[in-house]
Amino acid sequence: MAKIGRPRAKIDPDAVLALARIHCTQAEIAAVLGCSVDTLARRFADTIKKGQDEGKASLRRMQYKAASDGNPTMLIWLGKQLLGQHEPTQEFRDLSGMTDADLEVLAAGRAPK
Repeated sequence: MAKIGRPRAKIDPDAVLALARIHCTQAEIAAVLGCSVDTLARRFADTIKKGQDEGKASLRRMQYKAASDGNPTMLIWLGKQLLGQHEPTQEFRDLSGMTDADLEVLAAGRAPK
């Protein structure tokens, strides 16, 4: 019995993996490789997931390297993301109802009465 339908698209799994590692969308991968998104998703879901996971791990490795090399921006960002560090918040007080004497007390660093 003869096969019916289009011939199976030849898609390089290594190319799918490489494109997934740099977080190309499935639509982008399909366009580059000349296949449909449905075909890609059906045949390479595990490969795409693996590539995305490897890409994330690689990015994390580079972030840690940048931080360990002393990059202050990366040190701050990782501190916020992983250690719960945050910028200090400022309280703003409505000064419209205060007298000049109260404002002088505040300026001196004391609390007004």
